[in-house]
Amino acid sequence: MLFLSAVCVNAQKWQPGHFTDVKGNRMSGLIRVNPSGKAPIKDEGFIEFREDKKAEPFKLSASDLKSFVVGKDSFVVAHAPQNEAWAKNEMDFVKVVLDEDPVKIYAANGGAGGSGFGFSPGISTGIGSGGYGGFGAGLGGGISIPIGGGRKSEKTAWYFGENTAEMKRLTNENFEDIMTDIMGDYPDIADKIRSKVYVLANIDKLIVYFKHIKETEGTK
Repeated sequence: MLFLSAVCVNAQKWQPGHFTDVKGNRMSGLIRVNPSGKAPIKDEGFIEFREDKKAEPFKLSASDLKSFVVGKDSFVVAHAPQNEAWAKNEMDFVKVVLDEDPVKIYAANGGAGGSGFGFSPGISTGIGSGGYGGFGAGLGGGISIPIGGGRKSEKTAWYFGENTAEMKRLTNENFEDIMTDIMGDYPDIADKIRSKVYVLANIDKLIVYFKHIKETEGTK
């Protein structure tokens, strides 16, 4: 319980980062992910931003932004995918967990039937490549915690696509095909996926392993 409480508190902290608005303007400063309080626009997720510790903070709704970065964790704005309802917000932020070309993997805390998304860059998992850590994986595949803003506990929802407009839900049924397509250049990883060493329930470990292999081979 103490660990979970610490994570919840950390999610409310101001952390260095930057955002890019819908006009392409970029601004660096301090960002608070999952702030408490009323959203500036109904049915949209939001963050809080201030240029420095002395500056007055202000809220930025999802429709104001293209993306934002906290540490080395990147988030992009997304609408609920076709044929899927997001109970809390119709427009929210999803985390770019794996930025491959052309298919990317996104993660969101919550999904159909949930009560909204919550992200904590303070959870150290390895997925985030350092910086402020990653997304919930340190607590096990699919397990999540309440993170600020009055949001309830929700499971991690995983998506794939070339962009958020085309992203679809990653499921047990399509997991092998999608992940071997992304990671097929590394036969050992592909074999482990096909032999069910890695499945959707432990995708967090697969992503950490994949990034480690890429970095290792890249330094040879």
